Amino acid sequence: MQNDIYTQTLEQHKPFTKPESADKSLETGLNGTSSSERLAALNTLYDPTELARPHVNGAKTSVNNGAFPAMSHTWTSPLISPYGESLVDLIVPAEAQEEVKAHASHLPSIQLSERAVCDLELLASGAFSPLDRFMGQADYQQVLDTMRLTSGHVFSIPITLSVDPGPAIRLDQQVALRDAKYDLLAVMTIDEIYAWDYAEVAHKVFGTLDLRHPLVSEMRGWGKLHISGPLQVLQMPKHYDFQEMRMTPAQTRTRLEASGYENVVAFQTRNPLHRVHEELTKRAAEEVDGVLLLHPVVGMTKPGDVDHYTRVRAYKALAARYYDPKRIVLSLLPLAMRMAGPREVLWHAVIRRNFGANHLIVGRDHAGPGVDSTGKPFYGPYDAQELMQQFSEELGIGMVPFRELVYLPDEDRYEEVSNVSAQTRTASISGTQVREEYLSKGCKLPEWFTRPEVAEILADAYPPRHCQGLCIWFTGLSGSGKSTTAGVLTTLLLEHGRQVTELDGDVVRTHLSKGLGFGKEDRDTNIRRIGFVAAEIARHGGVVICAAVSPYRATRDDVRNMVGTGQFVEVFVDTPLEVCEGRDIKGMYAKARRGEIKDFTGIDDPYEPPLAPEITLNTVTHTPEENAHLILQELIQRGFVRAPLTASTRNGSGSVAHASANATP
Repeated sequence: MQNDIYTQTLEQHKPFTKPESADKSLETGLNGTSSSERLAALNTLYDPTELARPHVNGAKTSVNNGAFPAMSHTWTSPLISPYGESLVDLIVPAEAQEEVKAHASHLPSIQLSERAVCDLELLASGAFSPLDRFMGQADYQQVLDTMRLTSGHVFSIPITLSVDPGPAIRLDQQVALRDAKYDLLAVMTIDEIYAWDYAEVAHKVFGTLDLRHPLVSEMRGWGKLHISGPLQVLQMPKHYDFQEMRMTPAQTRTRLEASGYENVVAFQTRNPLHRVHEELTKRAAEEVDGVLLLHPVVGMTKPGDVDHYTRVRAYKALAARYYDPKRIVLSLLPLAMRMAGPREVLWHAVIRRNFGANHLIVGRDHAGPGVDSTGKPFYGPYDAQELMQQFSEELGIGMVPFRELVYLPDEDRYEEVSNVSAQTRTASISGTQVREEYLSKGCKLPEWFTRPEVAEILADAYPPRHCQGLCIWFTGLSGSGKSTTAGVLTTLLLEHGRQVTELDGDVVRTHLSKGLGFGKEDRDTNIRRIGFVAAEIARHGGVVICAAVSPYRATRDDVRNMVGTGQFVEVFVDTPLEVCEGRDIKGMYAKARRGEIKDFTGIDDPYEPPLAPEITLNTVTHTPEENAHLILQELIQRGFVRAPLTASTRNGSGSVAHASANATP
């Protein structure tokens, strides 16, 4: 079913009604539509001329009115002014710090998520100017409906702080905001508390209810309420890495001013930079007669992305050795991306303007989360560029589209595809080829494609596929054969040289999850705990096999996102209920049938089968050993396990070669 959010006419202030299908099926908003249809739908929903009017309706707006009012710095420089003409500054003055800290020690505390910590840091530094707090209800609803604050400023992503109800969540209550290590970051005075609708945000911001979208999945675990109020920020989150490049908007502007250029073109990136990106960014700086702001995201990106430590080492090497130092500023952005495609590009433009840029390079599928549960992209490849073009003039940010470049081997240079004749010899390597044909096989990337320094850094960070981490997640009804098959597979993987950790659901409940019950909340907690441990094992190069009923689709998708899609293999053990009951030597199903056990999966609590598992097993017609071998062959094909040596794998000189994987994970 198509999500209608991109095709319905925008009706301001009309109450949102959750579609009947929201709880029955997963929806994928933009699939099945042509580029022209998507553009027409985006024009209908986000018409800049229709939305140009300030939406001031007398409701409370996000203006800080706390004990220490939000300061702003009016900017006078050759660079473009911040959005809203001044940078917000929420840091408590030095002379008042001790008093506020002492007061905060007596306040109830809220422990912030990693995402909320990122948002707080950018609110405090003015990166989200003119926004100076987590959004109140009026701004929140306007952003959902019109991509604007109530002041009329373009702002396309809701910045909210979600909490669950509790005794400290009441109007006029001050609360201490703390990070995961319980360090005090800020004090908030709550002056708004409001409920929010998960399906509404999923529809309006992300255009889908498909749980393969990482944020749509993540939001299921957010608190039921949003709170807002003035912020007194006592310290920024602590970062011990790359400190010289972690610059606020004000600091970045100072560096940019020193370059002597008025024009600044920003490049948003969450991936390593290769020669084609280097060429593009250099051309963009020349095109605008300005300086490049290389502005990689080092907060939260798409699960499975290259870690920021690896990426920043590569950026540093490139900036130091291959760019004119007067034409580049490398500054790190602790942003928690939403992977919201078209909407997100406008948010990125606002942020880059606050950092001093008046141009933004926008690539294909900007901030896209990849493909949905049916294998189709969530957004069209040019949707973000088309929406950015519509708002470019109002935002004061010129768009530089990412042009497709190819390498010309005979001339040792890059050129735009549009300028190359059909007879010219060209070379290119896709992202999939980089992963599958080079990094996963331990092969060095060619120098025409990437600089030697970057190739070396990536090779160190990405061992061959058969040495990479992997999570194999068995899911199915109790008695389906998960644990038995997992045990056989463990032995086979050990035989083939992989080190394996086995996390069985029943065993985990006696240790890691001891004391948890079998209600939905406790079950989700149990699965997320297993998922957290599994993700850590996989991140450090181990193979982890998990066998748990894990009945809820959303929670399994949460685990997939923790691990990263490329390292996660979901195995659906598809055994009929009556067969599972027949195998039940403990009599658990019989007790559930008699009502002696409540919330038993398959009897009085649902099991949600996977929609697109990597592997589906039939345990009626195949033995556990046969199924384990089927999984092993799939892992060999994907390159996670080396194929066994046979006479046919020896080449003519008698040396040994290993079979290589061709499948994309």
